Amino acid sequence: MQRHGRKGYAYYHIVVADSRAPRDGKFIERLGSYNPNTNPATIDLNFERALYWVQTGAQPTDTTRGLLSTEGVLMMKHLLGGVKKGAFSQEEAEKKFEAWKQNKETALNAVRVGAKDAARDEAKKRLEAEKAYNKAKEEELAKKQAELRAAEAAAKAEAAAEAAAAAAPVAEEAPAAEAAPEAPAAE
Repeated sequence: MQRHGRKGYAYYHIVVADSRAPRDGKFIERLGSYNPNTNPATIDLNFERALYWVQTGAQPTDTTRGLLSTEGVLMMKHLLGGVKKGAFSQEEAEKKFEAWKQNKETALNAVRVGAKDAARDEAKKRLEAEKAYNKAKEEELAKKQAELRAAEAAAKAEAAAEAAAAAAPVAEEAPAAEAAPEAPAAE
């Protein structure tokens, strides 16, 4: 496998290469690609050429062996080995492979549907959490605004009371001034 792509987002070319060649060096043939960044991982493989190379004795790496197994190349090699030995006919081998492939495709579709459902459920949960958070913020804001309005009303009432109190002593001072001279005369 040859590594391509940027740091943290790699994809790989599946190649046939001499074991002595470096990882990203010279290769004999490109068989396909593998992108682990998608869910589920995307494997694009030239099945016939991969089967040819495995039958001629190519030794896949551990990772590539897993990919070839997933795609059914190793299963087909196994079935063709049974045909060579006479255990069953070519038609039976193809039927077995098609049945295996159908089961594999069904499982893969289930994973895709499950991933879509999980993503949809996660989006719903995030939306509900955001709505709850926004509602709590609105209630907190409304409470603060009510407190501010009450404080403003209290300040206005206090200012009105102070203005009334300031006006009332002036009116009260005039009668008090008249009463004050009378008190010393009574003595």
